[in-house]
Amino acid sequence: MEHNGILLGMGNPLLDISAVVDQDFLDKYDIKLNNAILAEEKHVPMYDEMASKYTVEYIAGGATQNSIRVAQWMLKIPGATSYMGSIGKDKFGEEMKKHAKEAGVNVHYYEDESPTGTCGVCVVGGERSLVANLSAANCYKTDHLKRPENWELVEKAKYYYIAGFFLTVSPESILLVAEHAAAKNKVFMMNLSAPFICEFFKDVQEKVFPYMDYVFGNETEARTFSKVHGWETENVEEIALRISQLPKASGTHKRITVITQGADPVVVAEDGKVKLFPVILLPKEKLVDTNGAGDAFVGGFLSQLVQEKPIEDCVRAGCYAANVIIQRSGCTYPEKPDFN
Repeated sequence: MEHNGILLGMGNPLLDISAVVDQDFLDKYDIKLNNAILAEEKHVPMYDEMASKYTVEYIAGGATQNSIRVAQWMLKIPGATSYMGSIGKDKFGEEMKKHAKEAGVNVHYYEDESPTGTCGVCVVGGERSLVANLSAANCYKTDHLKRPENWELVEKAKYYYIAGFFLTVSPESILLVAEHAAAKNKVFMMNLSAPFICEFFKDVQEKVFPYMDYVFGNETEARTFSKVHGWETENVEEIALRISQLPKASGTHKRITVITQGADPVVVAEDGKVKLFPVILLPKEKLVDTNGAGDAFVGGFLSQLVQEKPIEDCVRAGCYAANVIIQRSGCTYPEKPDFN
């Protein structure tokens, strides 16, 4: 099977600024654990304060980019994956390019005049909260996507993955790719990504939903989605099922919903049925931080999906990747995967 450029991701490339902070810091900036938000005025001083008060690590991040890097790591075939997004012409942007190259991902960044986007990762007790300052990442436009050398990546790919976060930036780009996937019977996948996406970007999310062949998310996002749609249920299995049964633009692929629940089993809904897959439990003392865990799960899952492996294998690979990532700071991994 031809794997060159088989998987394409589009999203917000962000440099993670990660630090173990304390509850006072969270309270000061009104940050809740296990959440992801966009930075507001009040969060602007936070990044400098993190750097001056705590030990900070800089790690190449951005949800989609994390997933694509992990898929690439698991696939072990250079150039099997490609990625597009917008960075700045600065030190952070250079870092990003270097990381992507080392990871073997074929990146086609748009380079904007604004600074490369960053994401404050506040870790307390191994749990993380994300505050993203998109900056250059917010400047992605369809003009870049439509350039022949970039659209070629779309033509070449058979699988597409875009985190829900990109809905805040370029829904037009997402729809172009989604429509291409539907027309060519390819596989288009998205992530619910954060409660605020389901709440405040409901309209654009709904526009793209019919194109989604796979929907990923965690239990909090699933419950928010249910609430926003007036489903009046907190039951994750029921919600996953209902998401899988929402209308589809193309009948080639049935929609499959995959919801992770931290240490609880992964919920997979397809064909009107729900399956539960237990995850690998990690002793608390081995947990470093959950940053990138959900992204890594998707990356592992995709690495098997593009090889047309059964869903059990996809979930097993997702759990493996997430387990590796939570024992390390940020979305980083050892040189070679130990998965078979």
